[in-house]
Amino acid sequence: MDIRHDIWTVKYRPKKIDEVLGNSSSLKTLAELAHSASFPHLVLHGPENSGKTTASLALAFELYGESWKSNFTYFNASDFFEQGKNYLVRDRRFIRIIGTEDPKKIYKSVIDIFKEIINKYSGMAPLDSAYRLIYIDNAEALSQEAQQALRRIMERYSSTCRFILSTTSPSKLIAPLLSRGVRLFFTYVPEEVLKPHLEKIASEEKLELEAGALDAILYASKGNVAEAVRTLQLAALEAGESGTVSGELVYEVTVKGLDESIEKLFRASRAGKFQEARKLIDEMLIDKGLSGAEILKGLSEAALGSGEPEEELALIISKIAETDFYLLDAANERIQLERLAASLS
Repeated sequence: MDIRHDIWTVKYRPKKIDEVLGNSSSLKTLAELAHSASFPHLVLHGPENSGKTTASLALAFELYGESWKSNFTYFNASDFFEQGKNYLVRDRRFIRIIGTEDPKKIYKSVIDIFKEIINKYSGMAPLDSAYRLIYIDNAEALSQEAQQALRRIMERYSSTCRFILSTTSPSKLIAPLLSRGVRLFFTYVPEEVLKPHLEKIASEEKLELEAGALDAILYASKGNVAEAVRTLQLAALEAGESGTVSGELVYEVTVKGLDESIEKLFRASRAGKFQEARKLIDEMLIDKGLSGAEILKGLSEAALGSGEPEEELALIISKIAETDFYLLDAANERIQLERLAASLS
């Protein structure tokens, strides 16, 4: 297959729970629940990109087979409550509900539309199954009112619908939501589990891995399976027809992968151009879908390569680390990133 037209994170996505890498304890519990007589609501928690969505998709495929898309619905809470009406008009699923493609003509509040959409999908009858699954990613972005509404919806449709809430911050969910779901923890995959997976992909794609190539990918990805697979594919693209991936090539693509907008954000912040920095933050969060943690990681790399004096560099890294700490409990990533941008000049 032409690697230019295949996304390997999709191509090699597991279709069974026991094929998902790492998190053996949580996955074992998930498999047992999937084959039990009564499947509960779930709360999956753990760091970003630690396999929560992958496990849920594998669960859906295992439960429903080829008809899984008819019984599995994905929503991203941060899209609703951080992008608001601009997001709603971009998602074609919602046009019939909101009745317009112009965000300025939406007169209902986002919370009212959220409740209407969740009610609608929860009330849909499952196809050849006892229940359907609704997966809400980044559930920590739900407002208190939205969480209370969701709790009532979960009660109302408990006979035909199961919810999976995915979050990096379970402490931000109200107690009634947490108490209604079985909590499963996910974390990053150890190198000894991830390495054979990458070797298998390399073999399937007929790549030659030079000494140090896999170690470089493992170092850059830090247990993030999707990041490791993306890095391997980028290196394969750079290798071209030779199909030979070296450690140096991996280093080149990881450095090249640093988003250009992050470099611009660093320069704008250092120059005190706050409005420009604010615009770049919105672009990265909304248009490019980067997380706050990814932006901070990029800013750290940009700072280290900026040639700043040692004292200034230490201060910048300290401020980035402080923002990283605040993001753990932040209700809005944008506010924390804007605060950082304003402090770097």
